[in-house]
Amino acid sequence: MTNLYEKITNALVDNGYIIINNALPPKLTQELLSFAKTQNSYKKAGISSSLDLHLDKARRRDKTLWLNEDNGVQSEYLSWTEGLKSYLNKELYLGLSYFETHFAIYQKGDFYEKHLDAFKNSKNRVVTVVYYLNEAWRQEDGGEIIIYDEDDMFLTKVAPIANTMIVFMSEKFPHEVLPTEATRYSIAGWFRVDR
Repeated sequence: MTNLYEKITNALVDNGYIIINNALPPKLTQELLSFAKTQNSYKKAGISSSLDLHLDKARRRDKTLWLNEDNGVQSEYLSWTEGLKSYLNKELYLGLSYFETHFAIYQKGDFYEKHLDAFKNSKNRVVTVVYYLNEAWRQEDGGEIIIYDEDDMFLTKVAPIANTMIVFMSEKFPHEVLPTEATRYSIAGWFRVDR
């Protein structure tokens, strides 16, 4: 995994973001998807920081479920992210303290309007990781993420295809999720610095 950590680190320095196809072992992707599909405790996702959390279906319609250590597939994914955190801290001196992450499910018609992952007046979220779990995803299924640059200009559009990973600097790249026509699974997470 060191090669992947290095690739991500170099891209964050050079461009601020990276899109990786076939990022992790396919078996892990399949097991994460199977796990996500069997869960029934997803909650409607809110907007803003935990101190000012509110639901706004006009801005966001997905549901989320936080990942936890389980000595199983969640722990395997969290172990990979822990390795990336250590590598980023060693190479870039970011001082990342922990990684928070959740499964996200978007059902037909769900979307998330353009936003930044770093909350206003907060620098806690430093690096964002989005990981897709959807097998046999078709163009007509929609649900792409659109990423914009710091000047709010279109940068790229990425389909939520299984084993695709996007990593970017949380404060620099506004992004949105287009409405989906099929049930869409992903994992979104943030490396944080507590100041």
